[in-house]
Amino acid sequence: MKILFWVLSGLFLLFTMVQYNDPDPILWMLLYGGVAVHFTLAALGRIYRPAIWLWLVAAMVWLGFLSPDFIHWLQMGMPSIVETMKAETPWVELAREFLGLLMAAGTCGWLLWRTR
Repeated sequence: MKILFWVLSGLFLLFTMVQYNDPDPILWMLLYGGVAVHFTLAALGRIYRPAIWLWLVAAMVWLGFLSPDFIHWLQMGMPSIVETMKAETPWVELAREFLGLLMAAGTCGWLLWRTR
């Protein structure tokens, strides 16, 4: 399990590093960086559950704000989100953000469950 914790820590660290050119990089770097820290601490055997809960709740609240845009994207037939973002395609960024938050929340929830 320790190896998986290190892999997830590295993955979320990479997610953190590629946020520098995002319109709101600080928020995303904090979110992904925090998840990376949680998995690093888990790999070291130092779990701090209240902080993981905080990240999980924050991600879930943020998901709630983005869910109308994500539902709209689903209703549009899920057009491609791997293309370049343009003013005419705002769903690209919104769907990507929703899925990123879903990954962060899901892994925080899994970490809480796995380390109970």
